[in-house]
Amino acid sequence: MSNAGGTLYVVATPIGNRDDITLRAIDVLRRVDHIAAEDTRHSRPLLEHLDIQRPLIALHEHNENSATRRVLDLLAAGESVALISDAGTPLISDPGFPLVRASRALGHAVVPVPGPSALIAALSVAGLPTDRFRFEGFLPRRQPARLALFEALRRETATTVFYESSHRIVEALEDMRTVFGDARQLVLARELTKLHETVLAAPLAQVVVSVGDDPDQRRGEFVLLLAGAEDAGEQCQIAVDDLLRSLLEELPVKQAAALAARISGGRRNNLYRRALELAAAVSGSG
Repeated sequence: MSNAGGTLYVVATPIGNRDDITLRAIDVLRRVDHIAAEDTRHSRPLLEHLDIQRPLIALHEHNENSATRRVLDLLAAGESVALISDAGTPLISDPGFPLVRASRALGHAVVPVPGPSALIAALSVAGLPTDRFRFEGFLPRRQPARLALFEALRRETATTVFYESSHRIVEALEDMRTVFGDARQLVLARELTKLHETVLAAPLAQVVVSVGDDPDQRRGEFVLLLAGAEDAGEQCQIAVDDLLRSLLEELPVKQAAALAARISGGRRNNLYRRALELAAAVSGSG
């Protein structure tokens, strides 16, 4: 690909099952001049399995600055480089952001080669709302910072996704239970696409017990998906509707709306319109 020149390919690789790699990813990895890998020792078996022999460059959090400069020099010389992480899509809680930003700033083409992602795989099977979600990446290692993060997210209504390792999963779940309570729904996705894949969906209290009682459920890499808090505005509307329905059983619409306004503090005109809607719905169903 030297003739194309100055192109950085951001290539997703399998998160577990090697068969998940895309045909396009294989083609790109075979044709680039260099492959920048988070851990060359980890990536080499995959590349050997695919019969791909390209020069490897280690690019990880401990050498990111120097490795980024090396890759930028290669791009400036008109060579092509594929960036891969240990698993999944690069930059999603993995190294590579400085390289992509600098490459774009210098005018090099940066091309995504999409594919596996633990985040998206977990969301797709969790059974939680996905129209809005918040990704927080790996949880803080220390408990005070972890608890502070959870407290800041306690009223978040979107599905919130975290990554965690086997070393801290028990402590992380216990801290989540402390802040979010026993009943908040959690989906724990472990070892996705691998032999011992687990997707456990239950209230937090049950997840804590299940993981604490089973050593096998404390192994591997984890995606934690927390159900959002109930929408306060929606719950308030439900309560007001219940109040209006009760009043409409005894009072005309205008009086029911006026009394509901006094009790709830809401605007009388808004409550009158809502009372008319509820009364019409009752009449229509009858």
